Amino acid sequence: MRKLFQYGGIAASIILIAFGAGSLVTGIGGRAEVRDNLKREQIVGTPDMAKSVANKQVLTGAQAKAFATGMRRHTLEATGGQTYAQMGRFLDKAGKPTNDEKVAAIDPRSGKPVDNPARNIWVTETALTTALNTSFFAESVATFAIVMGVALLLVGGGFLVLTLRVLRQPSAKSVRQPRAAVAAS
Repeated sequence: MRKLFQYGGIAASIILIAFGAGSLVTGIGGRAEVRDNLKREQIVGTPDMAKSVANKQVLTGAQAKAFATGMRRHTLEATGGQTYAQMGRFLDKAGKPTNDEKVAAIDPRSGKPVDNPARNIWVTETALTTALNTSFFAESVATFAIVMGVALLLVGGGFLVLTLRVLRQPSAKSVRQPRAAVAAS
């Protein structure tokens, strides 16, 4: 039974080390992919954005999140402080927002009510900031995978050292007292 526990300890150690290495590699690869994709997009913050992105290229998940925050502020400025849900769907004949299709101005080409173009700003902003915030989340998950990988490597390595130490110790049954000690008693 002792041998079963010893070899089980070795197997568990190897599995922990393998999962640790896999997590580490996956995390490093994921983090690099996020950063490569952000770099490829050549996003540069405007001067009024957070210090981490103002006039700088967005290269990390944290910078992507800061840029998304700046975009939201710009969109609120462009829409008079209103979000998508607060604005009317259409424009009336005077160019004012309305949700009433009956009072909405009609587009002469399509014959349909005129959409409120300010709402389209929010559609674009939401799509772009979602992608930027996803970059932040993905980089955070990759960082977590790296930390977990290191932890699993350390735990697996430590468990392996302990298991091998136990394997080298003789069992209590196999340890015999020297003859001189037996004769003295």
